[in-house]
Amino acid sequence: MKIIFVLFLFLSPLFALHVTIVNDEVGNAKTVLLKFPKEEGIAYEAIKFGHKKIKIFPNPSHKNEYYALVPISYYEKPSQKTLQIIYIENGKKKYKNIVLHIKAAHYKKETLHVSASKVNPKLPKVKQRIAKEYKEAMKIYNTVTNKSYLHSKFIFPMQSKITSAFGTARIYNGALKGYHSGTDFRAKTGTAIVAANDGKIVLVKKRFYSGGTVIIDHGEGIYTCYFHMSKFHVKVNQLIKKGELLGLSGKSGRVTGPHLHFSARIDGVQVDPLQLITLLNNNLIIEKQRK
Repeated sequence: MKIIFVLFLFLSPLFALHVTIVNDEVGNAKTVLLKFPKEEGIAYEAIKFGHKKIKIFPNPSHKNEYYALVPISYYEKPSQKTLQIIYIENGKKKYKNIVLHIKAAHYKKETLHVSASKVNPKLPKVKQRIAKEYKEAMKIYNTVTNKSYLHSKFIFPMQSKITSAFGTARIYNGALKGYHSGTDFRAKTGTAIVAANDGKIVLVKKRFYSGGTVIIDHGEGIYTCYFHMSKFHVKVNQLIKKGELLGLSGKSGRVTGPHLHFSARIDGVQVDPLQLITLLNNNLIIEKQRK
C-alpha cells in the first residue's frame, strides 16, 4: 500500500498542515482513506469532493489522529480529481486542495438468466414498491451518524467461497442492467450470516430486488448490507456485536439461486466491500488486546 505524506506550507514558516493519503491512486468504486494528526490551533471540518461534503472524524483507535473516508463512484472515469480540505486555523476558516488519481478498476462482465418479472417489472404496484424501497434505503445510507461503533477489525459475514466479485457488469437475460453492487458468498439456504462488525441494525425487511435484507450502521457514514436472506434473527434499532447472528441465507429477491450478497456504503456511495474492509483493518482499526 502506497503512503504519501503531503506537506502544505503557509506564509508562516512555523506552521504546516500534515495529511497522509493512504491510497491516492485508486480505482472507481473504491474508498480513499485520509488521516490527519491532531495539531494545536487546527480544527478539521470536512472534505469537499464534487457535490459531497465528507465529515472528518476522530480516529477510533488513535486519540491524536483524525480520519476521513472518500468513496469513489463506480461511474467515475479515470481522471485527476481535487479534494478540498476545509479546516479552522486559530478561529479562521481555511481551504487546501489535494489531488486524487482515479484509475479504471477493469471489472469483468457476466451473463445471468432470471425471471423476466424481476428484470423489467411492468405492474405499477411493483414499480411503486421498488421506488419506495429505494428511497427508504437511500435515506438510511445518506444519514451519517456522529458516532463510531467500531472497536475491532472487520470480519467476513461467513467463511465461504466467493462466487461473484464486486463490480462485475451484469447482463440480465441479454440486457445490461448495471453492475454487481456487492460480493456474493456461496451459501445453501439456511447458512448462518453474522455481523461483519459492531453496529446498529437500521433495516430488517423483505424487499423486491434484495429479498430478505439487513443493514447495519457502523457509525460515521459506514454501512454494511446483507441480502437475499431467508430468516431474520435481529430487529431494527438493535445493537449488534461483531460475529453475532443476523439470520440465515436464502434465495429471496432477484437471484439465480441461494447465496449471500454482501455490500457496503460510505456516505451513501456504493463501494467495494472487501477493499473497504482491507483498508480499514490495515490502516485505521487497531485490535485492542483483551485482558
